[in-house]
Amino acid sequence: MSTIPAPLAPRLAEPAPRSAEPATRFTDLLAAEWIKFRSLRSIPWVLGLSAVAIVAANLKSALYTRDHYTPGDGDPATMVMEALHDAFNLASADILLLVGGGLGAIVIAGEYATGLIRTTLAAVPDRRAVLVAKAGVLAAVMLGFGVLTVGVSFGLSQAILSDLGIGQSLTDPAAFRYVAAAALFGPVCALVGLGLGTLIRHSAGAVVGTVVVLFFLPSLVTERYRWTADLLHALPLAAWQRLARTTLAGQRPSAYPATVAGSWITFAAWSLASVAIAALVIHRRDH
Repeated sequence: MSTIPAPLAPRLAEPAPRSAEPATRFTDLLAAEWIKFRSLRSIPWVLGLSAVAIVAANLKSALYTRDHYTPGDGDPATMVMEALHDAFNLASADILLLVGGGLGAIVIAGEYATGLIRTTLAAVPDRRAVLVAKAGVLAAVMLGFGVLTVGVSFGLSQAILSDLGIGQSLTDPAAFRYVAAAALFGPVCALVGLGLGTLIRHSAGAVVGTVVVLFFLPSLVTERYRWTADLLHALPLAAWQRLARTTLAGQRPSAYPATVAGSWITFAAWSLASVAIAALVIHRRDH
């Protein structure tokens, strides 16, 4: 009878190696976060109604300008700025701020409230990747929402004002900057809401905190001193207002005015800092 050689015996005794599970791809995380995002039934209603409100507010402003505009009345640069303001006015910016910031806070704080965040992080141990994927989906949705609403508002409002000779074209540098700033304002506010939602982890508290930081804080800071002016210019709403200001004519003079480059930096800094802080918190905090 044949015997098994001694060197082969341990190899035959060892169990067969288990095949390693494939690593989760980032595209899979994006797809999962997109499914979770669109599964919230309230989101289509919130985005749809807010889009109608933004377009309606801008059209009302454009119609008012058309009915009360007198050719040759006022500085041309001022009238250009007025025409652009009719494409996306302060009321529209406030709506976009509240919608974007509120959604950003809810998409993460809602998962804490329902306990879904535990299931998600148990399935995907890489917490930072989950957070980045969630931020990517949120920013993409709000960017598309901003491009759509601002684009429709710009096209309709400038068509109304074109008969008066003050309608603007998107190819104009000032108009393009105005539209780009308005479209990017939504994603910036949404990412700020996401960061605060990760810190607070309570839906109502996260929404209130987002509204306080984005909406109320700018009204409490003035440009009287250098440090207060710097603080005001570092806020997203003030940064959008500076980017939307195509001329300083008719504006209250300031000893410490904001710059266009600094306003773009403010947009980028708030977005990156919000995601970075949220990723750090979700990585270190026990859920």
